[in-house]
Amino acid sequence: NKILWLIGNDERGLLYAAGSFLRNAQFASKRIVFGKHNEEASAPAYSIRGHQLGYRNTNNTCDSWTVAQYEKYIRELVIFGCNGIENIPFEDKAPSPVVKFTWEAMNDELSKICEKYALDYWVWTPATVDLSDPEKFEVEVQKHKTFYERCPHLSGVFVPGGDPGHNHPSYLIPFLKAISLELKKHHHEAGVWVSLQGFNHEQTDYFFDHITKNQPDWLTGVVSGPGSPDMAVTRFRLPKKYKHRHYPDITHTVRCQYPTPQWDQAFALTLGREPCNPQPVFYAEIHRQTEPFTDGSVTYSDGVHDDVNKVLWSCLDWNPERDIHQILEEYSRFFFGTTEADHISDAILALERNWQGAIEDNGSIETTFSYWQNLEQKYPELDNNWRWVQLVMRSYYDNYTRKRKLYENSLEKEAMQILEIEGKAEDLMNRALEMVYKAETEPRNGEIKKNIEEYCEKLYQQIGLQTSVKKYNASGPERGCVLDFIDYPLNNRWWLEDEFNKIRQMQTEQEKQARLEIIRTWDNPGEGSFYDNVSDVSQSPHVQTQTRKSYGYAWWDQGMSRKRLSTQLNQNQPELIYEGLDPEATYTIRIAGEGEALLRVDGERVEPLVYPKNLETFKEFHITQKYVSDSKITVSFDVPEESHLNWRHKSKICDIWLIKN
Repeated sequence: NKILWLIGNDERGLLYAAGSFLRNAQFASKRIVFGKHNEEASAPAYSIRGHQLGYRNTNNTCDSWTVAQYEKYIRELVIFGCNGIENIPFEDKAPSPVVKFTWEAMNDELSKICEKYALDYWVWTPATVDLSDPEKFEVEVQKHKTFYERCPHLSGVFVPGGDPGHNHPSYLIPFLKAISLELKKHHHEAGVWVSLQGFNHEQTDYFFDHITKNQPDWLTGVVSGPGSPDMAVTRFRLPKKYKHRHYPDITHTVRCQYPTPQWDQAFALTLGREPCNPQPVFYAEIHRQTEPFTDGSVTYSDGVHDDVNKVLWSCLDWNPERDIHQILEEYSRFFFGTTEADHISDAILALERNWQGAIEDNGSIETTFSYWQNLEQKYPELDNNWRWVQLVMRSYYDNYTRKRKLYENSLEKEAMQILEIEGKAEDLMNRALEMVYKAETEPRNGEIKKNIEEYCEKLYQQIGLQTSVKKYNASGPERGCVLDFIDYPLNNRWWLEDEFNKIRQMQTEQEKQARLEIIRTWDNPGEGSFYDNVSDVSQSPHVQTQTRKSYGYAWWDQGMSRKRLSTQLNQNQPELIYEGLDPEATYTIRIAGEGEALLRVDGERVEPLVYPKNLETFKEFHITQKYVSDSKITVSFDVPEESHLNWRHKSKICDIWLIKN
């Protein structure tokens, strides 16, 4: 007569008790195993534990869902401790071929689902109109009023101060007060929240001065998201009566709040910004650094590709001391029915390690691929489980990309060797181009690619994940379209083809040969000279600035840029150290990039010899013997005054040479 008690402090607490049981029980045929060591009594460390699941065209998955799919996914998040869902009711109402409901109808249904499970229902509602215009101000307030009237259940209204939105807080604050008055008429317990995203120093000071002086009761709290002021400073400046919520981006890998550190460019170009991205170690560290300054989080998500990260974040919001392996084992046990002996947690962690460092040097990618292949054979019934399929697909994709980069780089090396041969420029260019284009005329590993394509089809059918614009109607190429970039060049064949066409327009053979010499020696400047591609983990031996915030990955021509690969990587102000230099020699520092390059050598500003500012032109600086007398120099750069520029348009450095004269 054994009895299993599931006890919660309230209705929602009972759901978490059931969730704990479901995560820890082992289900077999006609048998449930639940050991006494699984007994627990716990309470959440943070009161806010939500995820954004916006029903909008931009989302790479959710816009294709039915109400039942939404409810199932939300219920599964609750099992791991989630207590809130954030929707995006106003944005992105353009027609989409994948949607099954009107935007308004699904907004209502999401509210009802949250009410059914006693969850907080948040909405993300940027004010993208000019609030200094009284008419636009009033129209925007009325839009909120209408939504509040028809919304069955609502807990929090989050208005980002920027990204998008560009209103000064002197106009934004009255707007927040106005919508708060309308909100309280229909949802007495709901609150208004605001972020300071994109605020400059003056705007930030204005906001905090106003809030500190007036202490308005209509404001519930402040949200810290991408582009917000420092979280610790925000909590310090925010009066204690107000709550502080984190809005962590756990969905993106590049050009985002928490970019993947030292990510190989091959992955950035192919997997892109929204791939299947289980990164439990990385995000656990982000959680450890940031969450103590908050009352919890509602994560930024735009699909199901970050599913592992959502579960991890919810579990850590419940208990920050949780072991990562234990969380992943619970994830695997509940969703896959696997046992600890299968070491699925290690297999997921191995996918994260695939992304650490230079892809050429990461032989564990092959090992990870083999392990997932074995798991795939052991559990064929999981072929209809989208969570499983996307993890398996990632192992195939990583392996395919590594093999392709090794192959395509070898072709480019052979092409550069062809350019070393004496001969007419036209003949050399034709032969070199034929060599690098073997990546397309003689492709390899077609079976792996075929499997990836089949997995993408399964993911679309099983959960609506849109991995292609053309094939699956994704909203844009930056939105999870791993299939569209699976064969993006990992050598410089597109750039070489364009450069060779420019060379063909030159008047003399001497000019042509001189340009071919620059191309041939681009990343191999010769004995006693050095080259760094500053944000390529495999080509930056002298670069010291290798933090997650220092790397820059360009996004040009909708991801199909024909620029040189090194030009698509950058840092704003890299630091480099060179040792073993010839103390009797002089050197030239050559820099390729865009905009300014305010060079310092050993802390001393050095003036340029030539200083063009366009991409793939060369700035040059003379380095005299006084700098290299100790056989070592340190290179750094001052920050130019560009506070008026968007980060995309600020000065960048791509390539640096130290050339022995």
